[in-house]
Amino acid sequence: MAAADQKPLGSGFPAKSEPHEVLADIDLTGKIAIVTGGYSGIGLETTRALAAKGAKVIVPVRDEAKAADNLSGVEGDVSSATMDLSDIASVRKFADAMCGSLSQLDLLINNADIMACPLERVGPGWESQFGINHMGHFALTKGLMPLLEKADAPRVVALSSIAHKRNGILWEDIPFENSEYNKWVSYAQSKSANALFANALSRRMAGFGGRAFSVHPGGIFTPLQRHLPVEEQIELGWLDKDGEPSELAKAGFKTPAQGCTTSLWAATSPLLNDKHGLYCEDCDVAQLMDENSPPFACVAPHACDDDAAERLWQLSEALLADA
Repeated sequence: MAAADQKPLGSGFPAKSEPHEVLADIDLTGKIAIVTGGYSGIGLETTRALAAKGAKVIVPVRDEAKAADNLSGVEGDVSSATMDLSDIASVRKFADAMCGSLSQLDLLINNADIMACPLERVGPGWESQFGINHMGHFALTKGLMPLLEKADAPRVVALSSIAHKRNGILWEDIPFENSEYNKWVSYAQSKSANALFANALSRRMAGFGGRAFSVHPGGIFTPLQRHLPVEEQIELGWLDKDGEPSELAKAGFKTPAQGCTTSLWAATSPLLNDKHGLYCEDCDVAQLMDENSPPFACVAPHACDDDAAERLWQLSEALLADA
C-alpha cells in the first residue's frame, strides 16, 4: 500500500531548493516530456528546467499567443501544440497527434489546474475544477499511455495541493448537482483526486517499469490566484491590508522556480526508483498525517487510500466513456 511508504526518504534537498540544484546530477538528453500548463507560473519554470537539462519538452496550450510570448525566452528544444483540458475532444486530438509523431514519452507532468473558481460546467456537465484538474488529465494520460509504454522507466507527476486535506471525494455528489457548491470543497476534491489518480496509475504503469507520483508544490503566488479577490487573499493571510505579500507569505511561500522543484524531483529522483504512487512535498516524500501534524504539511490518509484510488479510477473510466 502507498500509505505504508508515506514517509520522507531524506532526499537532502530543502523545501526551497532551486531547479538547478535538484537536477544537478540528472541528464535528460534524449528524453521527451509533456508539461500541461507549461507556459505559466510553476509550469513555465518546469519547462525551463527540463529543457535546460536536455529534454525535448512539448507544452499543450490553450492560449497560443500567451504561450508563444512566455515560451520565447526559454532555451532548448521546446514546442507547443493546441489543447484545452476542459474539452475532451481537444485532449483526445492532442494525444492522438502525439502518438502519431513521438517515439516515446518519458515524462508527463500534469501541472495545469484551476483553483477556487465560480461554479461552471465543462464536458458533459462536469463541475469545472473536477473536470479540468482531474478528468482532463485522466483523459490525457489515458491517451498517451501507448507512448509511456514505449519509454524506459517513464514517470507521470500529478500536481495535487495541501488543499486536499480539507476533504476527499464527494462520492454521493461529485458534480454538485444536489448540494450547494463550495469553491474550496470543490478544489479540495479535485486535488484529492489528483493524488488518488497517481496512486492508481502507478499500479497500471508498473508492468512496463513506469511510476506515478503526486506533488504538493508549496505556496506560490502565480496566476492560479486569479479567481481570488484581494479581500479574500487578505482574509487567508496571504496578503497584508495593503494588498502586499504578508509576513506569513514571505516566510512560507516559494518563488515559482522553487515551486517546481518537487515536480522535478518526483520526475527524476533515483530515490523513487522502487516507489509507487506516493504523495510528495518539499522535494521529498510527504509524511502521512496524524493528529499532531502541522496544518500546511503532510498528506491525509484519504488521499493515499488504495481502495479509494481504485474506486475513482473505475468511476473516471465510466465518466470518460460518456464524454
